[in-house]
Amino acid sequence: MPVMDRRFTLSELKEEKPWLNRRTLVFMSDFGLVDGAVSAMHGVADEVSQDLRLEDLTHDIPQFSIWEASYRLIQAMTYWAPGTVFISVVDPGVGSDRKSVAVLTASGHIVVTPDNGTLTHVAKDIGILERREISEAVNRLRGSQRSYTFHGRDVYAYTGARIASGAITFEETGPILDGEPVMLHVEEPRIEGDTLYGAIDILDTRYGSLWTNIPDTLFADYGARHGDMLHVEILHDDMTVFGYDLMFCRNFTEVEKGEPLIYINSLLNVGIAINQGSFSDKFRIGTGEGWRIAISKSHRG
Repeated sequence: MPVMDRRFTLSELKEEKPWLNRRTLVFMSDFGLVDGAVSAMHGVADEVSQDLRLEDLTHDIPQFSIWEASYRLIQAMTYWAPGTVFISVVDPGVGSDRKSVAVLTASGHIVVTPDNGTLTHVAKDIGILERREISEAVNRLRGSQRSYTFHGRDVYAYTGARIASGAITFEETGPILDGEPVMLHVEEPRIEGDTLYGAIDILDTRYGSLWTNIPDTLFADYGARHGDMLHVEILHDDMTVFGYDLMFCRNFTEVEKGEPLIYINSLLNVGIAINQGSFSDKFRIGTGEGWRIAISKSHRG
C-alpha cells in the first residue's frame, strides 16, 4: 500500500495542528445514497461551520463490512494532504458498548470512527500516535441524546466538524485510550520455502479483480518475471477454492478475452483478474478475514 512519505511526531502535530489549515472533512460509510443519511451528516458539519470543505470517499461499503471500511480508508487516506479529517461510519455495533474514538495518525490525519476494527489498516500501515475516546456528554449533537442508532450524524460528523473548524481541540474530544485499537486479523505477506503467501484484501469492485496485500517488491524478490506461469491457490478458512496456473502479465490483453491472469495493480500489489471479466464472480471468491492466497512456481514453467 503506497503511503505519504512524511511521518510526523506527536509533538509536531500538536504544535502545527494541520487540520485547522485544511478545514476538510471526508466522509465514508455503508449508508448508500438512496436516503438522507449522508446529507444529514453533511448538514450537521455545515451547521458547525460553513467554512468547511465536505467531501465523500464512498458510501457504498457493503453493509456491516468493517474489513472493507478499514481497507478503503487506508486506500484513499494516503493521497489526501495532512490535516484532512476522515469520518468513517461502518458500525454494526451502534448503540452498544463499543467505543467511539478520534485518532491522530503519523501521517497527520485524524479519523473519527467507531473502534471496531475500522482502524486496522491505518494502525498497521501508517501508525496511530494518539487515540481518544469521544466524550459524548459534550461532543454530541444537541437534542440527539434519545437517539442510539445514528452516531454517524449525532457523534462522528459533529465531532469531526468541531475538530476541523477549531471549535474544540483534538485533546477536547475526550480522554486518551492506552493500548491498541480493535484489530482485525491480517495475513502478512511472506515467502516460506518455495511459496509466496498473502491475503486477499479487497476487490477492484467495478471489475471483480482480486487485490492482494503482496507488494510488487516482494513478488520481485520471489523471482516472478513477466511471462512466467505461476500456480495460484486461493483458500477460504483453509479450504482450497481455486487452484490453477496463471500467467504473470503486464496488462490484461496478454491473455485471451475471458482468461485469468496475474498482474500488478494500481497500488503496486499483486492482483488476479480476468481479461474483460469478473474473476470474483466466475470463481465465487471473497475478500477479507479468512481469504488467503498462495503462489508457487508452476511445474509447467
